[in-house]
Amino acid sequence: MKALKSLNVYLWKYKWSILLGLFFIVLTNLFAVYTPKLIGDGVDMLKEARDLIYEPMNEAKSAALEAGEEFDRDAFLVGKTIKIPKSIQWLSDSLGLDVSVAQNINNYDTLSEALIFMAFLLAMIYIAIYLIKGVFLFFTRQTIIVMSRLIEFDLKNAIFDQYQRLSLGFYKRNNTGDLMNRISEDVSKVRMYLGPAVMYTLNLGVLIVLVVYEMVSIDLELTLYSLLPLPFMSMGIYYVSSIINKRSDAVQFQQSKLSTIVQETMSGIRVLKAYHREEYSTQNFQSESDGYKVKVLDLVKIEALFMPIIVLLVGLSTILTIYIGGMKVINGQLALGAIFQFVFYVNMLTWPFASVGWVTSLVQKAEASQARINEFLDEVPEIMNEADARSEIRGEITFDRVGFTYPESGTAALKDVSFTIRPGETLAIIGRTGSGKSTLANLISRQFEATSGQILVDGKLIREVNLSDLRSSIGAVPQEVFLFSESIKNNIAFGLDDVDQPRIEKAAKMADVHQNIVDFPLGYDTLLGERGINLSGGQKQRISIARAIIKEPKILIFDDCLSAVDTATEEVILSNLKVIMKDKTSVIISHRVSSIKHADKIIVLDQGQVIEAGTHEQLIDTKGAYFELYQKQLLEEAEA
Repeated sequence: MKALKSLNVYLWKYKWSILLGLFFIVLTNLFAVYTPKLIGDGVDMLKEARDLIYEPMNEAKSAALEAGEEFDRDAFLVGKTIKIPKSIQWLSDSLGLDVSVAQNINNYDTLSEALIFMAFLLAMIYIAIYLIKGVFLFFTRQTIIVMSRLIEFDLKNAIFDQYQRLSLGFYKRNNTGDLMNRISEDVSKVRMYLGPAVMYTLNLGVLIVLVVYEMVSIDLELTLYSLLPLPFMSMGIYYVSSIINKRSDAVQFQQSKLSTIVQETMSGIRVLKAYHREEYSTQNFQSESDGYKVKVLDLVKIEALFMPIIVLLVGLSTILTIYIGGMKVINGQLALGAIFQFVFYVNMLTWPFASVGWVTSLVQKAEASQARINEFLDEVPEIMNEADARSEIRGEITFDRVGFTYPESGTAALKDVSFTIRPGETLAIIGRTGSGKSTLANLISRQFEATSGQILVDGKLIREVNLSDLRSSIGAVPQEVFLFSESIKNNIAFGLDDVDQPRIEKAAKMADVHQNIVDFPLGYDTLLGERGINLSGGQKQRISIARAIIKEPKILIFDDCLSAVDTATEEVILSNLKVIMKDKTSVIISHRVSSIKHADKIIVLDQGQVIEAGTHEQLIDTKGAYFELYQKQLLEEAEA
């Protein structure tokens, strides 16, 4: 249970719920153990009434008839009373009640009426006790099960919080479907350990003590025979549960694969339809679903052994109780009612003993799930805030011989890159696909950590700058636009907590998307589909730009954010952005020379290295790679 030790902090947090739940469990079982006494006492009452009153009365009546005399019932019953059962006597004494009147048979027309009244009294007490037991059982579940739900809530929040702290590299190594499965299915299995497993374990301990005490107080030998099959039932269920656990893990793994396939299919539905691969996708999903079906059926087959084991061994225990107990009753060693009590006690212990194996299975599943969860919770983020003091960001950025290699693939994305941007300046980065442009942008916002060289922000090492302040001071428009399934208004205002409508509209106008938005029937309240699927590529890019500039950040990063708009729209957006970028440090990454020619400094990247740097005019005069790219794009525009 090593992995489950990490949950002790939550159990300690809710210790009073556990203690209160234990208190209610004790009360529930006290009343539960009391009810078989009523049954046993009721049987003994009927037997004594038959042996001491009914049969002697029949014998006296027969003798009177043989002698030709009239049988005097009242005279025969004088002084004869029904023996009050111990359970009723104890209750009446505790409540200060007098039941002596109910004992006197002369107060009834027949013996049957007297017995019916006493049986009715026993039944009412039985019902009352079960009602009280039900109330305490409700309180038990309201404390322990609710506690498990609260811990589930805390654990999911802790996992989600950790997910947000982990660096981008983590998400490159793990697929979304698996991450979703761990925060949902795995946490649910852990909750079963924290709730039902804890509750049944406490209940088993309390019930065994109380029931075995009552059984031993009646007859030790019969107790041993009655309980003999129950440990074998626990071992059998444990064995079955261990197999169930292994097959459950296989089902869980296959379910993760299915979740991943569904998630990827839904996210890439446009590509899927564009390539007409629906049939292939269906076959792939059906193949994995068949694998899931086979694994589930394997699990169901072994689970089918669960109840037969319980029924078989409980039946054996009941047979032993009746046989051994019956022999003792015949020999006068035991009251008949005791057998009924034992049968009830054995059945009362059935589920607790059976739950030993079931609870063990729950613990095993929770152990496996918590181990998977701990893999993430114990993972230290690659990027951490190393500066507690607040940092005021002005916007000066320096790269000093910076290199970066992706740890997953070993690919060197940047090599020996150096430049400086002062506050208010604009740096443009251009280069072929895969030259390291986006990686450079991620290094500025410290999404990645440079593997060599130094990055400075306002003259301080980027590690020494408060990470929260750094990222709050950056407005980034990533290459892959992501919009949330929210209203357009909320997507634009995403970076801020409280923004008024005029400010949202101003940002949309600067990004030249305001008119598109107001043309929608619901305007800014239009709800977007997943990843903004109901918008065009250009509209998504421009909303993403509005989201970045509404923050009025010190540093603006535009990562090829105008690739999906036409040249005319690009000119409008760039013209608007000049006003915003006036006092801000700006980094523009683009494939188009037209997007970056007005920048204060331009660097050309190729295979992660700076091969040219300067202004637009300087680079044109150099007639190098930048000049060739410029001439090529001019030719393409002329042909278009």
